[in-house]
Amino acid sequence: MFKKIHLSALTVVSAAVIAILPSTGAAQQALTVASWGGAYTNSQIEAYHKPFTAKTGTKITSVDWGGTLGEISAQVKSGNIKWDVVDLEPAEALKGCEEGLLEKIDPSKLPAGADGTPAAKDFSSGMILPCAIGVITYANIVAYDKAKLGANGPKTLEDFFNVSKFPGKRGVKKDPSVILEWALMADGVAVADVYKVLSTPAGVDRAFKKLDTIKSSIVWWSAGAQPPQLLAAGEVVMTHAWHGRIVDANNKEKKDFGVMWDGQIQIPDLYAILKGTKNLESAQEFIRFASSSQPLADQAKYIPYAPTRNSALALIPASNPYKAWLPNAGHPGRAMPTNAQFWMENGDDLNKKFAAWLAK
Repeated sequence: MFKKIHLSALTVVSAAVIAILPSTGAAQQALTVASWGGAYTNSQIEAYHKPFTAKTGTKITSVDWGGTLGEISAQVKSGNIKWDVVDLEPAEALKGCEEGLLEKIDPSKLPAGADGTPAAKDFSSGMILPCAIGVITYANIVAYDKAKLGANGPKTLEDFFNVSKFPGKRGVKKDPSVILEWALMADGVAVADVYKVLSTPAGVDRAFKKLDTIKSSIVWWSAGAQPPQLLAAGEVVMTHAWHGRIVDANNKEKKDFGVMWDGQIQIPDLYAILKGTKNLESAQEFIRFASSSQPLADQAKYIPYAPTRNSALALIPASNPYKAWLPNAGHPGRAMPTNAQFWMENGDDLNKKFAAWLAK
């Protein structure tokens, strides 16, 4: 005979068992996403993280990183994976994939656009890589303080390199990419020929020779928040900057910084997954969500970076004040996309040459 158990006792026992069992609910899931901080990370939190958490229950922790593959390599090779998803640029995405530091992403599982367009046709060219999916495109531009220069501010890249016409310090990111392309453009190389010229020893020498003309006037920066700070403090008369940081400073801090679009170099940011993460399925789900049409369009509410899907661009209303500040909004002057393959293949060598030039 089986002994009867009183219902109240059973309830107590069940509650006790439940209390000691580990929770497997979605609310206990968590992801760590590494990005660039500041206004950009905030735009991701608002457009991607919060809606994804509301939809899935998965908590997302944001951390900042420095952008070097060494930070990812150290985690993957040690097996001590601290980040699940990382926001990186295309050259690093290609190289990280080649070196086995990033998980492969199946493009067939990406959702179709809001208008039904298949993902493969909806994304801009180069935004679906073997190990990364593009989410935004930003522009490297020259910024200046209109309160000081006004209508007499720089109009072309040639002005950035002309210390006689525009005396004073220039802010430049301490990295060979962008500034080497700018040096060649300012030296008369056509946009279409920049990487062809930079692929030759003579072209590299030409770029550094042009940089020599402003070397003593350069203030180097390493974090995206620094250019508006340098301008506000009067430490530079103009600076290389990520355009969204300048627009953000104008809107939130009521600055009067001008953007000179000539020579803009457009660079996408992509999401990738660290090889070996224990949260692979959730990380894949997050990237599929973040790179879908509506979240990409929503991000433009918070920062003027262009979504990588055509269907997302169509969802940004004309009333959005940031729409006019998107890199592809028809600004005057020369413009070019970065060549990720070039930087993947030549980045190490050019970084060494850049370091040697800095040490002279």
